[in-house]
Amino acid sequence: MATPRKLEVVNPVPADIDIAQSVDPLPIGAIAQDLGLSSAEFQLYGPYKAKVLLSVRDRFKDAPDGFYVVVGGITPTPLGEGKSTTTVGLGQALGAHLGRKVVTCLRQPSQGPTFGIKGGAAGGGYSQVIPMEEFNLHLTGDIHAITAANNLLAAAIDARIFHEATQSDKALFNRLCPTNSNGKRFFANVMLGRLKRLGIEKTDPNQLNPDEVKKFARLDIDPDTITWRRVMDVNDRFLRKISIGQGPEEKGMVRETGFDIAVASEIMAVLALTTSLTDMRERLGKMVIGSSRAGDPVTADDLGVGGALTVLMKDAIHPTLMQTLEGTPVFVHAGPFANIAHGNSSIVADQVALKLVGSEGFVVTEAGFGADIGTEKFFNIKCRYSGLNPQCAVLVATVRALKMHGGGPEVVAGKPLDLAYKSENVELVRAGCANLVKHIENTRAYGVNVIVSINMFATDTDAELGAIRSAALDAGAFDAVVCTHYAHGGEGAVELGYAVQRACERHSAPLKFLYHLEISIKEKIALIAKSYGADGVEYTPEAEKKIEIYSRQGFSNLPICVAKTQYSFSHQPERKGVPKDFVLPIRDIRASVGAGFIYPLVGTMSTMPGLPTRPCFYDIDLDLGTGKVLGLS
Repeated sequence: MATPRKLEVVNPVPADIDIAQSVDPLPIGAIAQDLGLSSAEFQLYGPYKAKVLLSVRDRFKDAPDGFYVVVGGITPTPLGEGKSTTTVGLGQALGAHLGRKVVTCLRQPSQGPTFGIKGGAAGGGYSQVIPMEEFNLHLTGDIHAITAANNLLAAAIDARIFHEATQSDKALFNRLCPTNSNGKRFFANVMLGRLKRLGIEKTDPNQLNPDEVKKFARLDIDPDTITWRRVMDVNDRFLRKISIGQGPEEKGMVRETGFDIAVASEIMAVLALTTSLTDMRERLGKMVIGSSRAGDPVTADDLGVGGALTVLMKDAIHPTLMQTLEGTPVFVHAGPFANIAHGNSSIVADQVALKLVGSEGFVVTEAGFGADIGTEKFFNIKCRYSGLNPQCAVLVATVRALKMHGGGPEVVAGKPLDLAYKSENVELVRAGCANLVKHIENTRAYGVNVIVSINMFATDTDAELGAIRSAALDAGAFDAVVCTHYAHGGEGAVELGYAVQRACERHSAPLKFLYHLEISIKEKIALIAKSYGADGVEYTPEAEKKIEIYSRQGFSNLPICVAKTQYSFSHQPERKGVPKDFVLPIRDIRASVGAGFIYPLVGTMSTMPGLPTRPCFYDIDLDLGTGKVLGLS
């Protein structure tokens, strides 16, 4: 980094938004040029954001990759343990204080938590991405593009069922394959793939016989098998289960469905796991929305909408470039939750970043929530598709969370912390370290060096911090470092930066996956459940049926993306520490074929969050005199 920005830290630490608004961001063009991007390789979205074009990979295709670091965490409290803050603080330490070229890769926040209970995801204190208002709200519109694409496909599904129910084969075919201005009937390009999949080797609509006309024109979707739901980027519990088609024009074609939050859309996962525009087009077209009455999978391309989805997503595929408070570069791209999706930023952002930093540089990427879900999916899904090999994993831990896991009082967002969390209790911390040890053991199994970042709070004592460090080192961590990046910015994570450098430079082990793709769906789920500490897995009849269908349809070789609570290794959020004597219940299973994974839903896990009694939006407003956003956290 050419000219790091020096922070003027204040004690006590002001509100996140006050810190963020006290720093004037550098022009994003200067950040881009410092990274080595030419003016033709990025597009400005205002003065402080830019889209980095994937063409930059072509110029750097023969360049070596930098070091690759993933930041995960222990099982968190509902307040969060500062994982995003640590990711940003580590980037600031490496770039602004240790003189290493670095790119921090983060997910785009959903507006659900921003206006709900958790707040934004720009980091916190003196380790933030700025402008934090733009980061936490619309950014460059990627989530809006995903919402539009997802709901276009949802509309196409119900419209197709409606039209097939109200038209003859001939009328349906004639409307699907109209005549052009020369009076000649034609197939749209997207239809040619469907013809090929059906084994119809004809490209002239007039040559199809009646059986082929019926076979081509009728998808015959079984409404009971439809897994595709509408989405919106707001927490709204009353949209979890709805009925559609109630209007008189829909001729009584009522169907029960529901909404997911936008970041749970398979299109979000496609964006995060794609490797190119060509790959994204293929993935979007392959997305399975349900089955025909004959039991065959029905895809977005069968509905003729794959190309249109790609058009809606063509700008979203490019990562967004922003900056930290200290002027180090940040790629923001994709935003799947880790509890109801795979919880990692995009492959393409990491790929571009690894080329830009060079062989001596660092890419620090974040995996959502605890390492049992976000980091597990980072290795078994993201790294499997990207082919990238991380050298180091950072696990973020706090005294507060470990006291909770040791048997401390319940931690509830919006309520004052119990005194137990503000006074020294070393034994409570030691008891909770079992959770940390389990995460270290699981993460080391992937072949990476593990560093524990102890995110220090003002009420933590040296004895408590020392107990965590000792437990981490005894469990096989490469190092364990106390960090104060929330209060001091990158300077507070310098020792973590040094530890990460050593861990990366001394790494030599190959990447290991938890399971092979060739084994069955149930065998893969069993291995993941075992990593949680479960004694076994049980399936509802609905889940059993889905496994049989997806296996018969040829999808059993996909990796697994478990949707599970982030607050426990088990399916029960109230069970802290390292739960024993439990069986993991699989309620339902979906197939995200375009994204490339099977998606089991554990217990009562919902893909549409609800609002709490007092959401964050109570504190958010606009200063009408200055135009500044107020109260965003």
